[in-house]
Amino acid sequence: QVQLVESGGGLVQAGGSLRLSCTASGRAFDSYAMGWFRQAPGKEREFVAAITWSGDTVNYADSVKGRFTIFRDNAKITVYLQMNSLKPEDTAVYYCAARRSTVVTTVRAFYNFWGQGTQVTVSS
Repeated sequence: QVQLVESGGGLVQAGGSLRLSCTASGRAFDSYAMGWFRQAPGKEREFVAAITWSGDTVNYADSVKGRFTIFRDNAKITVYLQMNSLKPEDTAVYYCAARRSTVVTTVRAFYNFWGQGTQVTVSS
């Protein structure tokens, strides 16, 4: 079992930045691919970014490419999402997810463990 705890959400003005963190505990973290998803009110949870265990492969949703960066520190068992040039449409609850695989995927159903989410609100 893997427990995931997100932090770093908050309120920011459009154009600003935030860094989300997701710290894992419970089992070996270094064999898991990690992802970030988000869910806005009334919408489906959608893929944002993912990274392999080694960090050599990353994947981003088109809507965040060039603005968001996912990276991980396996020594700290933490994965990060650096969010720059934030837009009001980025407002959502952001979830961290872990997948028992070395391969990244954008498919929500393929992730085995989820955090509780952290709210990101971008004002215009």
